[in-house]
Amino acid sequence: MTVELKYLTLVTALTALIWIPYILNTVMVRGLVDAVGYPENPKSLAPWASRMKKAHYNAVENLVVFAALVLVAHVLNVRGEATAMACIIYFWTRLVHLIAYTFGIPWVRTLAFTVGFGCQLTLILKILG
Repeated sequence: MTVELKYLTLVTALTALIWIPYILNTVMVRGLVDAVGYPENPKSLAPWASRMKKAHYNAVENLVVFAALVLVAHVLNVRGEATAMACIIYFWTRLVHLIAYTFGIPWVRTLAFTVGFGCQLTLILKILG
């Protein structure tokens, strides 16, 4: 497995697991029946859980772009130090983004997102270059 595919797998696994803590909070706050149902006036989640849910949506949206780029690069046999580092850094920026978003650390969240976007741009440039 290439470094790029390994980190795509790690990013995917992280994204796949983010829902668990905020769903547990949903059950704790609303109870099981309202958590799995559609209550008319649902109780609010804890602030951290609401932010984590938003971070999860952001992770899913960005996974689509990242996965497509990694897979296109793989099919075209575009790999090297720059693509490997871009994928490694992307994983860590997504983890930092999740933590910063969940705990409400705005500048760190924005910086992590921006660096992750830079990693996506690196992959684009390597594919098109």
